[in-house]
Amino acid sequence: MANPNPDPQPPYTVCVALTGASGMPYALRLIECLAELKVRQYVLTSQAAQVVLRQELPDLAIPGRAAELADWLRQRYAVDEALLQVFGREEWFAPVASGSNPADAMVVCPCSMGTLAAIAMGSSDNLIERAADVMIKEQRKLILLPREAPLSAIHLENMLKLARLGVVIMPPAPGFYHHPKTIEDLVDFMVARLLDHMGLSHPMIRRWGH
Repeated sequence: MANPNPDPQPPYTVCVALTGASGMPYALRLIECLAELKVRQYVLTSQAAQVVLRQELPDLAIPGRAAELADWLRQRYAVDEALLQVFGREEWFAPVASGSNPADAMVVCPCSMGTLAAIAMGSSDNLIERAADVMIKEQRKLILLPREAPLSAIHLENMLKLARLGVVIMPPAPGFYHHPKTIEDLVDFMVARLLDHMGLSHPMIRRWGH
């Protein structure tokens, strides 16, 4: 029987996972932009990501515990609790752990080579890996921002395997045709490309040919 009072369309949902690679400014800027767009976010962090956060952004004093990080992000970006939740690495009852409730899109930003390899192998040993596995099996949008140089044959083979499964491999390699003047301009270039691939409209950068 059809529901006579169906629920309204739920908000677009993005899972943002931070792992132990360099590039944390991309992650925080993405979270900020999604908050501005009123997109619901599930934020996941690895232990290595917390180390890199403290190293790259020492002035921010970002907390490590999931509940404290959630409060910090909500206050920083003025977002309601309903639109931003943070889950620990073994919170298996998180929505993103099940194919019955996947996010519309997931971004691993930045993506360490270890995380990329685990996703390619389908190991699902923690919530980030399991969430990515869910996105692949449910054929939802999964975007990885791998940050490593140079790339070994192992890295390239793992990326190729995932690309053949439909995963978007987007190394953080900003362009320069928009004449960036600050580091923030370079960060915005990559975040804008992420939003593009998730189908989210934004005015962040000047388009090619305009």
